[in-house]
Amino acid sequence: MEFGFLAYPSHPELRVLSFLGVSLIYTLIISGNVLIVVAIQTEARLHTPMYYFLGSLSGIEICYTAVVVPHILANILRPEKTITLLGCATQMIFFIGLGSADCFLLAAMAYDRYVAICHPLQYPLTMTLTLCVRLVMASVVIGLFLSTQLVAFIFSLPFCRARSIEHFFCDVPPVMRLVCANSHVHEQSVLVAATLAIAMPFFLIATSYTFIVAAVLKIHSTAGRHRAFSTCSSHLSVVLLQYGCCAFMYLRPNSSYYPKQDQFISLVYTLGTPLLNPLIYTLRNSEMKGTLGRVLTRNCLSQNN
Repeated sequence: MEFGFLAYPSHPELRVLSFLGVSLIYTLIISGNVLIVVAIQTEARLHTPMYYFLGSLSGIEICYTAVVVPHILANILRPEKTITLLGCATQMIFFIGLGSADCFLLAAMAYDRYVAICHPLQYPLTMTLTLCVRLVMASVVIGLFLSTQLVAFIFSLPFCRARSIEHFFCDVPPVMRLVCANSHVHEQSVLVAATLAIAMPFFLIATSYTFIVAAVLKIHSTAGRHRAFSTCSSHLSVVLLQYGCCAFMYLRPNSSYYPKQDQFISLVYTLGTPLLNPLIYTLRNSEMKGTLGRVLTRNCLSQNN
């Protein structure tokens, strides 16, 4: 059994422009996230829990985009834009699983900021390397576990004869549109799984920031408040971007699915979020900007020598 994709442009010039545009964005995503990982690994001052989580987030973003973007690029050039049932299920498991891992990792980063601001004296004892590694591993394992359960459930349902997906890759809303069975109960099951993967970590993030805001408001000096909030601004920006797209795509019934609109939103969180995350964390963080500058300078000097 194979699925076909209908969202790709058919005009040769549009295909070339699409390929070049996606290739450029993908190159920037890989370059930006790899640069952050290398900078954190090589700079001893950045060997802290906050930057460990940031490096892990960049690593997950690299894997997350690698699941679908090379497939998108290949399909742009192929005359037949198809994928096998097993390939579709595998793509969905890793795409949804790593996306969910992103959500849980953002919750872990919020907890890190909560401990740093609300319990600064206990921070070195609480946020140990062992705990950080466990939180990252738990984020990935829980994300992949939830996605495996969800995808197994979806592919246990009967599909219609027309197996054309109005999308660029295999994702939950467009694949669920191909299910022939009475979909109301199935939609509810998918919404429950999406809630676990999206709303639960968001609740943890909201709880952490409730305590953070309460603690910051107790600081009397304006400079102290600004310093405390500045350490959270990048994280909050990424959270709003990530959860805004995910909630729009997955926390709504199948009846409100609009192919063209959802194709655009899916490109935003597939290409836009991994591209913007390094920029957000770099531009709003003077320490990261300085480190990246030193890394790039060292690379340029080593190439000249």
